[in-house]
Amino acid sequence: MLIMAEILLLSVPVFGHVKPMLAIARELVRRGHRVRWLSGAAFRERVEGTGATFCGFVEGFDYSRSELVPARLQADRDRLSGMAKLRFDLATFFIEPCEGFCRDLLRLHRETPADMLICDSFLMAGAWWAEKTNRPWSQLSCTVLTLPSRALAPFGLGLQPDDSWRGWIRNRLLRVLTRSVLFRSLRRRADQARQALDLPLHRPWLFDVVSPHLVISSSVRSFEYPRPDCPPQVVYAGPLLEHSNEAFTPPPWWADLDHTTVVHVTQGTISNDPTQLIGPTLEALADEPVLVVACTGRSDGGLEALGSLPANARVTGYIPYGALLPKTSLVITNGGFQGVQAVLSHGIPMVTAGQSEDKPEVCARLQRTGASIDLATANPEPSTIRAAVRRVLNEPGFRSAAVAISREAEAAKGAVGAVDAIEAVLNR
Repeated sequence: MLIMAEILLLSVPVFGHVKPMLAIARELVRRGHRVRWLSGAAFRERVEGTGATFCGFVEGFDYSRSELVPARLQADRDRLSGMAKLRFDLATFFIEPCEGFCRDLLRLHRETPADMLICDSFLMAGAWWAEKTNRPWSQLSCTVLTLPSRALAPFGLGLQPDDSWRGWIRNRLLRVLTRSVLFRSLRRRADQARQALDLPLHRPWLFDVVSPHLVISSSVRSFEYPRPDCPPQVVYAGPLLEHSNEAFTPPPWWADLDHTTVVHVTQGTISNDPTQLIGPTLEALADEPVLVVACTGRSDGGLEALGSLPANARVTGYIPYGALLPKTSLVITNGGFQGVQAVLSHGIPMVTAGQSEDKPEVCARLQRTGASIDLATANPEPSTIRAAVRRVLNEPGFRSAAVAISREAEAAKGAVGAVDAIEAVLNR
């Protein structure tokens, strides 16, 4: 019989990483577990809304609000692109903060010993806490699975899987290149943090860290690349969506969405310069027989950068997906993982165009399912967007593939299935 447990949660203080953990926290609390959640100040209200106890960072770097990030850091980041920007992001927001995150976890554990930690897969602090406390930990993947495999190239390169002998050679060489050359400085920083925590050096690199107890994927098996050597502790929980009735006041034009083909375009909340994807989409579809609903993901709406709008365009900062997606036939997105999972849960096909953060990996996997066309650029031409939209709307195979994934997601049980797996570890 399961005894109610004391559980710690740690998430990257960014909304796309906090969001899937909300559903898990709510389900844990519903089952009677005591949950303390270490996260950024910007998410206090959301954390407490699940019934969990919010615990703010003391030694960890809280970058949950833009004003908490030093101006020099943002200026340094803005000057970079490509691999240099990726290295900067990994060092600044995922590796260097882990020492402070781990110290905060250890402080909470000293106050009240935890039976288990559930940690974002992008933070090594979870594995480090487990080494220090000898307690089990569960790894929550808030993006595509980053686990190493003989069939896969290292995470971030956006390459298709290859389980042939040629693929093994390719993948092994690329792993050596990324670990020993491209990310060598990051491994040194991780070792410095481990040394400060009195832990031995040269443990696995960030994307090679795998919990021996439980790895929770917030997608379904068919979305992920096939892994012939996938660890048995991986559980595909499906999209971890919050099904609360979010307060929503429809805009004056809401009735325009009825009885027409609605195309939704979004760039999420991080890489959301509207001139990259939203602007070209509005231009591309201005004369098409569709209604385009654009969400900029910005508090200021982002309308000024778009200029005059076509007659068939409706633009706003944000609309809850629970209200918008049931009215939508196609989504154009830069490939944010959580948004893609929400769209798939509604069985809607997509056109993707994203090249930053984890987006190339998300877009590549999505296209492989047959539910999308990936434009493989962050700045697509209007003519390219228009051709892709016409094809996805006119060829039923794209929607059929998306519907198949939505059915698989429904069967996966989401947070209920994830917490079932967590309790199975607690019962061992």
